[in-house]
Amino acid sequence: MQRRLTTPTKVGNIIIGGDAPIRVQSMNTTNTNDTEACVAQAKRIIDAGGELVRLTTQGSREAENMKNISAALKAEGYMTPLVADVHFNANVADVAALYCEKVRVNPGNYVDPARVFKKLEYTDEEYAQEVQKIRDRFVPFLNICKEHNTAVRIGVNHGSLSDRIMSRYGDTPAGIVESCLEFLRICRDEDFQNVVISIKASNTVVMVQSVRLLVEKMNEEDMHYPLHLGVTEAGEGEDGRIKSAVGIGALLTEGIGDTIRVSLSEEPECEIPVAKKLVSFIPECAEKRENARIENGTLYLDFNESSLEDLQLKAAMTAGALLIDGKAKDLVITNTQHPSPITQELADSILQAARVKFTKTEYISCPGCGRTLYDLQGTIARIKAAIKAKSAENPRFATLKIGIMGCIVNGPGEMADADYGYVGAGPGKISLYKNKVCVEKSIPEANAVEKLIEFIENDAPQPPKGEHSI
Repeated sequence: MQRRLTTPTKVGNIIIGGDAPIRVQSMNTTNTNDTEACVAQAKRIIDAGGELVRLTTQGSREAENMKNISAALKAEGYMTPLVADVHFNANVADVAALYCEKVRVNPGNYVDPARVFKKLEYTDEEYAQEVQKIRDRFVPFLNICKEHNTAVRIGVNHGSLSDRIMSRYGDTPAGIVESCLEFLRICRDEDFQNVVISIKASNTVVMVQSVRLLVEKMNEEDMHYPLHLGVTEAGEGEDGRIKSAVGIGALLTEGIGDTIRVSLSEEPECEIPVAKKLVSFIPECAEKRENARIENGTLYLDFNESSLEDLQLKAAMTAGALLIDGKAKDLVITNTQHPSPITQELADSILQAARVKFTKTEYISCPGCGRTLYDLQGTIARIKAAIKAKSAENPRFATLKIGIMGCIVNGPGEMADADYGYVGAGPGKISLYKNKVCVEKSIPEANAVEKLIEFIENDAPQPPKGEHSI
């Protein structure tokens, strides 16, 4: 397995791409205006092995405070590059570029308005005018980045594609890739090389197919920018680890990827050891995938792992692409140091993460960031407990997909794959969704979980006429 050759990008004191090591990173969940809290959490990420630390910058105030956070870290000897995460306000990116080693912008909301899932009609001329608006706003930002040696990440999220892109390309990998290419072509035209790209989705199939297509399209246009990999809203615990390993691992074992983040609904420093394991497992899993035994549509994998987490990650990395590409439809795992009930449960989890077979409730939950204005981890635990209790009474609850999002950046969009959603709408306020449709707005956090369960119960399919539920 040979790693895809990319043009190196300099981010502060590190290189991403080329023959540099695959970099691992995470993102703060603290309020970016709270310098002390941000510094303390960034130090924990770095001490765990994180090579880049990203912080959300909702407004110019947060972007300005990145200067203080950076100075405080450097004063303690932490030289790790900081990345500002910008959504909805292009002016904030201009400010952040003054103080951070890298700025992430989201093509879905950099110039295009926040999506409302509305079908828009454009002539080719009108569509070209919309793309020109992006160029007119993006070029001044790139000039600031050139002046301050600031790198840029073009970070496309499946959950926040603009209505303009969705209207022309649909909810497809082609649309996701074009959203990215619009910005990359401007970078190329302006001779701006300090770029990293990411295409992320909570659906592993969409994520893998989109990244592969992007690589293909970039090759056609002679672009070789380094790639950042991640599965958004992967969740927590073993499910989050398995889902991340399926999507990220499928690409890493094909030689694609220069930097990764494992997005878990846990403390951010917990993401780093998992990411480092994925990188270290690449050679073994790539070889195992090439030599995989598939009989009558069933993939057979054999391991000898004492660590359950290592088994989960290696099995998911090895099986990921084979399942996503339809080369196998079932999975049997044997491991000399774990009994068959554990390996069967693991196989089911991997099949679900690869969107092949669903056997349990799925939680699409974000890792949280400074935009999250409620207790995300505590809420996830409460929702899981409530759904588990209801599943014992009603089997329908056992096969639901539940989205749990800290804010609206990816909320409704990533929940296109979910049956119901719980989304932060403001400080202590929650909105509930059915698919992408908001069904109740700004509920007090204190009783929002109960409201969600109540809505799901009342929304249950009614029995056919003449039948009675028990």
